[in-house]
Amino acid sequence: MQRAVIIDDERLARNELRKLLLEFPEVEVVGEATNANEGIEKIESLNPDIVFLDIQMPGKTGFDMLTEIDKVPHIIFVTAYDEYALKAFEVNALDYLMKPVEPKRLADALLKVKQKDEEELLSYTNRGLLRETDQVFVKDGERCWFVKLSDVRLFESVGNYAKVFFGTNKPLILKSLNALEERLDEKVFFRANRKHIINLRMIDKIEPYFNGGLLIDLSGGEKIEVSRRQAVKFKEMMSL
Repeated sequence: MQRAVIIDDERLARNELRKLLLEFPEVEVVGEATNANEGIEKIESLNPDIVFLDIQMPGKTGFDMLTEIDKVPHIIFVTAYDEYALKAFEVNALDYLMKPVEPKRLADALLKVKQKDEEELLSYTNRGLLRETDQVFVKDGERCWFVKLSDVRLFESVGNYAKVFFGTNKPLILKSLNALEERLDEKVFFRANRKHIINLRMIDKIEPYFNGGLLIDLSGGEKIEVSRRQAVKFKEMMSL
């Protein structure tokens, strides 16, 4: 059973989607929200598998809302604004439904959810560590992405922000490195020094460095110094 939340400021749109979803017994609507702030509360308290999300809402947009969630469930955008379609696909949303929603398109979107679950065997937990297969939402200016953590090779501290390195992209997110470290799996992500957290699976080369430290080459070409104190821990972890 897939648990779903509908986030839309239009009551008629929410009711219509609820009615359409009655044809899909594998989906249970567990909650609704009328704006982004309510939506965040519902996602955090109800821990849904799927979120049907309107983009244009009073106050924060659907994109703004996603930047405030630690771990993002399957997102299906539902909106009347087709100029957002390109952006929705750029962020790699699971699907994008135009209002009024057609039953056939809804069925296609729910099939994508099923296929993605089968591919990744995801089961979302509200608390605890973020795993490699979990996705996070990153927004930098007008560009947005859903990023699987396994694709992130490096987090770099920039004041109260962190720069996220994946592919050729390096957007900033409003999260401190300490806050990220608490949520990331230490078997995969390692705090190399005060400014960097590295993905251990993205290491190309390890060399001795000054004062008992290490120099690590990542797959993206970045060279990251592991401080002497962290090098001891790193060697123990990697059995070097």
